[in-house]
Amino acid sequence: MQLDSMKPPRGSRKPRKRVGRGPGSGTGKTAGRGHKGAGARSGSKSTPGFEGGQMPMARRLPKRGFHNIHRVEYQVVNLSALAEFEAGAVVDLDTFTVTGLAKRRMPVKILGNGAISQALTVRAHAFSKSAKAAIEAAGGTCDQLALKAAPAQPEAE
Repeated sequence: MQLDSMKPPRGSRKPRKRVGRGPGSGTGKTAGRGHKGAGARSGSKSTPGFEGGQMPMARRLPKRGFHNIHRVEYQVVNLSALAEFEAGAVVDLDTFTVTGLAKRRMPVKILGNGAISQALTVRAHAFSKSAKAAIEAAGGTCDQLALKAAPAQPEAE
């Protein structure tokens, strides 16, 4: 069988519907658009959430909760993942991205799940108390990196 002789299976491809081609076609005159109204006009599109003019669901329901714009979301790395590194290694953001433990764009927090026996220098944005204690008990050090500060707001005069 050659590529030029291949055809799709019978019944899998339908011819497109040609609308507005006279009364004999079944889709003549209004071409399946009904009579008058926005839907019959060209360029008519309704926005997502539009419910025909009635009050939309998003506005009928009450608002709930609170979204803290200052919340810092961390990527977590457990001590069990740090146990893979050899003693004396410096584990920083570049190491996390290369090994696939964390992505570059979010700050990293080290959590105390697991055990660590070798001395490591760990550089991250945050440490849990148990993780910091475990790293220092193994003879390592914890260097806390500064979070990127939000752009300064201009002072009102």
